[in-house]
Amino acid sequence: MDEEYAAPDPAAAAPGVEVQYAYAAHDVPRPADFRAWVARALDGRSGPVELTIRIVDSAESAALNERYRGKARPTNVLSFPYEPLPGAGVPLLGDLVICAPVVAREAREQGKESRAHWAHMVVHGVLHLVGYDHQEEGEALEMEALETDILATMGFPDPYRESASDS
Repeated sequence: MDEEYAAPDPAAAAPGVEVQYAYAAHDVPRPADFRAWVARALDGRSGPVELTIRIVDSAESAALNERYRGKARPTNVLSFPYEPLPGAGVPLLGDLVICAPVVAREAREQGKESRAHWAHMVVHGVLHLVGYDHQEEGEALEMEALETDILATMGFPDPYRESASDS
């Protein structure tokens, strides 16, 4: 990468991030961590927005995953983009639902530092909220490269290189 990363302008409106803890564990990040990760993921990709991050257990994740994706198992992160009615000027981006037990298990199984995996789940989810997807190979490559670049600006390793050795 030839360009140097430019930190977000502190005078710019920071995203409003509400964090709901429906599940508590010792390794779940603090609201300040979530806000910083969201801000970095959104840097230059969105205007002023608000979103909610809900930390849940396996049962709630499985119920939502089955209802909205037809998969009867918990998953690491679910993204629910806000779809405003025409003319509604509400700056809502959407909601992320992150399953703490799944994130902890994946980090252990993949040999990843817990904080790095949490940051990855937030970045991944936020990118879904702003329109990125990984259904097609080209989309997946673009999204993974963007995630890797964003995480690198925060000092986190490439999440795909680490997990590739475990597959």
